[in-house]
Amino acid sequence: MNLLVDIGNTRAKVALADEKGCVEQVALAEKLSREVVAPLVAEHAIRHAILSTTRRTADEEVALLTALGVEVLQLDASTPLPIGIAYRTPETLGRDRVAAAVGAMVRYPKRNCLVVDLGTALTLDLVTADGVFRGGVISLGYSNRLRALNEYTATLPLGGVISPEGKLPLQGLTTLEAIERGVFNSVCFEIESYQRRLEAEFADLCVIVTGGEAKYFEKQIKNAIFAEPNLVFYGLNRILEYNLAQNATAKK
Repeated sequence: MNLLVDIGNTRAKVALADEKGCVEQVALAEKLSREVVAPLVAEHAIRHAILSTTRRTADEEVALLTALGVEVLQLDASTPLPIGIAYRTPETLGRDRVAAAVGAMVRYPKRNCLVVDLGTALTLDLVTADGVFRGGVISLGYSNRLRALNEYTATLPLGGVISPEGKLPLQGLTTLEAIERGVFNSVCFEIESYQRRLEAEFADLCVIVTGGEAKYFEKQIKNAIFAEPNLVFYGLNRILEYNLAQNATAKK
């Protein structure tokens, strides 16, 4: 089995992938530690791992896995990829965005995909049916929009995260309602607007929503797929397998 590690802005997520590429998330922690990974390495006789981080370095995590006898591929701008990259500054492209794009290609091959990642930041990235990452946009995530209004104004309260069952009214009748409805609807409108504009240009557009805050919007964003919590892991596993195959070919 392969060990997949995704270190985000706030948490480290760990998953396993079997020989068929099926992915199962197995751990969620503030940071990667021996207590988290050592039992997995021992139980599943893991030899290969891939590590992606949104932070600047992951030297400690790589050293930890290496000490456990695992060969680690650290995803960076120089890593060979099974997907084309049209981004003009690939060295600044977030590893999580790359992995999610590859995951979309794995899960929905030969389709135009809009990958929506709702987390600390909100990202919307386009992967076209020919297997090329065409770029995207980055804006502030849902919870952080609420925090920004509270922290950067003198009197506005901190709005709460909501997950409405039905359509959320456009107007709030209190300041707190105005904040909560304004921020929630702004995320919905942003996603829906990009979706409509891209659908006019790219046929059969598949909208895939992932990320830690996706659960709040499941009943709001129409014609989108929300069943992809492991999208980044599918991408990481495909990148790892692609590099292992390339290395095997080079040794022949």
